[in-house]
Amino acid sequence: MTATPSRSADAASGAAAMVRLVRESWALVEPHAEDVARFFYGMLFSLSPNAREMFPANMEVQRSRLLRALVHFVQLVDRPDDLVPFLRQLGRDHRKFGVISAHYEAVGTALIHAVKKYATKSWTDETERAWAEAYTIMARAMLDAANAEDGPAWWPAAVVDHHRIGFDLAVVTVRPDYPVPYQPGQYVSVEVPQRPRLWRYLSPANAPREDGSIDFHIRTVDGGWVSRAIVGHTRPGDVWRLGPPMGRMRVDRENTRDLVMVAGGTGLAPMRAIIDELCQWGENPRVHLFYGGRVLADLYDLQNLQHLAATNPWLTVVPVLESEPDATGVEHGTLADVVTRYGAWSERNVLVSGSPAMIRSTVSRMLVAGTPLDHITYDPFTLD
Repeated sequence: MTATPSRSADAASGAAAMVRLVRESWALVEPHAEDVARFFYGMLFSLSPNAREMFPANMEVQRSRLLRALVHFVQLVDRPDDLVPFLRQLGRDHRKFGVISAHYEAVGTALIHAVKKYATKSWTDETERAWAEAYTIMARAMLDAANAEDGPAWWPAAVVDHHRIGFDLAVVTVRPDYPVPYQPGQYVSVEVPQRPRLWRYLSPANAPREDGSIDFHIRTVDGGWVSRAIVGHTRPGDVWRLGPPMGRMRVDRENTRDLVMVAGGTGLAPMRAIIDELCQWGENPRVHLFYGGRVLADLYDLQNLQHLAATNPWLTVVPVLESEPDATGVEHGTLADVVTRYGAWSERNVLVSGSPAMIRSTVSRMLVAGTPLDHITYDPFTLD
């Protein structure tokens, strides 16, 4: 039965009101976001005590991860074509924690109470219904995806090599017991034995291989419990757990525009995986890779990339440095400066990967320069 125009209009009006109320209330709450996250987890563990064992003892990073997910949800709540795939990926990924439907109920209750507490007098019954409707959409998409998945919740993977490039950077190669079905450009969640229950997101730096082995590029970050453990203490024979593949940065070489890749630091990894796959073919879309760092030592894979560019005419590599103004053979400035200096790239697809600050500044500058928003792809989880 086809909906009548009036019913369709009513549904559209109701959805628009839900989006407006969610965004307006979140704008009031966001300045108190850290307090919201603390209240949320306190209430969640009160409602569902057995959920506490799913999380690490130190909840600081987990709280920031919740906030990023909430912000991303609020940004996409009126864009279901982008939101639903993101939620379905989260649902599949959360299987590794042993999440069941009862946990989703507790999460919804805790989330609405946390937002309500810090929205104070602006909170109304209508606002509460809007958040309940929004969370129902989120939970249903995640649960449906989790229930439909018949693959493993995680893959055991043995470390076969740990190559330390500098005091703060290492390339780690793992070999899963059976291949992880990721696409070049995607990322996976990782748990290492030195930091149990502290899952972090890492991007494979190679296209899938016959033996299933995966390279990860890891740099230590300030306060990074997991990154420091991986760079400093990982040894061959360690067994990691890898969660299901996630992320939207993929390239269909036969059905895509030419590409611009913007990579900061170890944000190079997903771009490297895509380039690795493209190198298997003689003809590809043109790829312009802007590879940036603060100093020349940050461009740890530049020599390899330049070698690939010399033998693959579709690939152009532009190294970018923020410091070391006397360095030659590089562009100077931030990635946002240099990419937009080259033009608006309005006819190309754009992939961006790096720190959250780098992604924000680069995407903002490209939009101002004239790059269409729907040509730009980046993933929300980038720094764990």
